[in-house]
Amino acid sequence: MIEQFISKHRLSSGFAQTAKQYYMPLAEKIALHHNVANSTYFVGLNGCQGSGKSTLADFLCDYLTQQKNLKVVVLSLDDFYFEQRKRQSLAHTVHPLFATRGVPGTHDTAKMLEVLNALSEKKPAVAIPRFDKSTDNPYPETEWPIIDGPVDVVIVEGWCWGVEAQNPVELFTTANDLEATEDQFGLWRRYVNQQLLKNYQPLYAMMHYWLMLKAPDFSNVYNWRLEQEQKLIARSLKGERAGLMNPAQIKRFIQFYQRLTEHALLTLPSQCDEVFNLDTQRKIVAHIVKDTEQEKFNVG
Repeated sequence: MIEQFISKHRLSSGFAQTAKQYYMPLAEKIALHHNVANSTYFVGLNGCQGSGKSTLADFLCDYLTQQKNLKVVVLSLDDFYFEQRKRQSLAHTVHPLFATRGVPGTHDTAKMLEVLNALSEKKPAVAIPRFDKSTDNPYPETEWPIIDGPVDVVIVEGWCWGVEAQNPVELFTTANDLEATEDQFGLWRRYVNQQLLKNYQPLYAMMHYWLMLKAPDFSNVYNWRLEQEQKLIARSLKGERAGLMNPAQIKRFIQFYQRLTEHALLTLPSQCDEVFNLDTQRKIVAHIVKDTEQEKFNVG
């Protein structure tokens, strides 16, 4: 199974050791938790851009499906972005920076609540939104996959998933040049903070178990995001590349994410059930398990 997964996702052979040492035991634990809960089990997964959260979510899905015969759905926060037209409306009525997808306030949290509730209530058929980053718009609803319920495990992953609102005092200081020059009065970041408090934190309460892939610091995000974008380009047809970014665009784009990524790195580990500390090459160097207050270091 691992070899097939590595081939499918174009991963290095080193992933096999990571999977055996960390991800397979994690999947076994999730399966056990589901059996005890005897209901749809929700797992939240946080990781900054390029940290490997989609890979981890997909591996858990494949393992639980193939080895445990469980029905698993992976939801990405990225698939719940508003369409361009809605974000342009926010740009006109709230702040111009909301034209760019990414931060809280640019996701359709009402739709996300609807989907999570439908999965929790074991509805017989649930349509799962999909977002096309090459067009910067959701796919037509006719192209959304339909999940036949009931579902055993739901994995929700996202770059800011699980991140709580900041103390309003923290908003007085700008995080980078983007905020200093384009959000001088803090309107954008205050609205983002309000959205976290009002529309995101209630969704977090639906999760039963929290995971984090923790980057060393925000400076790694540029290189990881560049690598991610190059993979998207390689997998896209020539006519589908209009919405993909070059290095200069990525440098600007990641500034939208900096404030909350740094906030997550500081605050989220203590709130998660398991944290995987990564080095600059995304190798796991420490595994912290909250329920046993146990820290395991990878010395290999």
